[in-house]
Amino acid sequence: MFIIHRLTVIVIIFLLSYASIPASYTYAAEPEHKSVDELFTQRMQLYESMSLLTNMSWQWIAAIDQYERTISKARPKVRPKLGEDVGIYVGEREWMGALNPDQNDQHPNSIAWFDGIGKDGNSDGIVARNNDADLLFSVLYAVSATGTSNEELSIGLWNYYQNSRAVQRIQQFEKIYSHYNKLELFEHAFPLPLHSVYSYRDTWGAGRGWVVKRIHEGTDLFAGYGVNVKSTCYGIVEIKGWNRYGGWRIGIRDLNNHYHYYAHLQGFSKDLSIGQIVSPGDVIGWVGSSGYGEPGTSGKFPPHLHYGIYTDRGYIEWAYDPYPSLKRWENEERKRLRH
Repeated sequence: MFIIHRLTVIVIIFLLSYASIPASYTYAAEPEHKSVDELFTQRMQLYESMSLLTNMSWQWIAAIDQYERTISKARPKVRPKLGEDVGIYVGEREWMGALNPDQNDQHPNSIAWFDGIGKDGNSDGIVARNNDADLLFSVLYAVSATGTSNEELSIGLWNYYQNSRAVQRIQQFEKIYSHYNKLELFEHAFPLPLHSVYSYRDTWGAGRGWVVKRIHEGTDLFAGYGVNVKSTCYGIVEIKGWNRYGGWRIGIRDLNNHYHYYAHLQGFSKDLSIGQIVSPGDVIGWVGSSGYGEPGTSGKFPPHLHYGIYTDRGYIEWAYDPYPSLKRWENEERKRLRH
């Protein structure tokens, strides 16, 4: 088991100094205009540097940062952006120490004395809450206190977040990053083959009345029985099975912490299983009319795919209208096919 000791950290940081930390992470500044490739290259440099300091794989580090980024985006008012790029958010009192009388404290020793989480991640002698390296290293230090094996990190994540959903999300993200061994995993695909006959319109919020009155949280894409249903994203299969409303359905979690819900399927793709990693365009099942009853119930409505997207806000999930995303992905896929 690997545990980070304070003296060890100081020695390692001194030896690596700025050679390991990209210059752009020395101080937080207004983000410059960067291409997608430049952005992911810069992130990877930071993750690999932190991997050397903590003995954690870059995939775990990326998973933690990405989870924090998704929660900050979902709750911007209570989790304002702190650094230039990393998604890490730490509250002021937690950063400085609850009993620290100096709430502008940037000294590593005094912050540590008052049990603040803030650490010097780039060896500049300053603990800055608006610095990417300091923010990321501080959380990694806390999470890895129990060790850096997969099991020990899961325990460390629970100790830090006290939230089983957070632990599960980060574990899922780590699996996705480890499967593809890269960061650029945000491409999307339209859920039906473009050459198939289908139709859809925005029905968000429309009334539904089977069993109880409720609103429609998704978009219905009408197509014939047996038309392929594709994954719209890079993600991990979170749920697969029967739901009395959705029939045979699949739930896939992506790196934006969005839950993609595919319902009323005729069946599932062979060998598809919970925990499996999927790519945009992978066939996961077929259009059907299952649902509104006990397992196996079918034919109570015309065949179609019900597609929904839910965003995780930390403790609860909210549905949002997927229609604009579907139109964008449909247009993007048509452009790719033309080229």
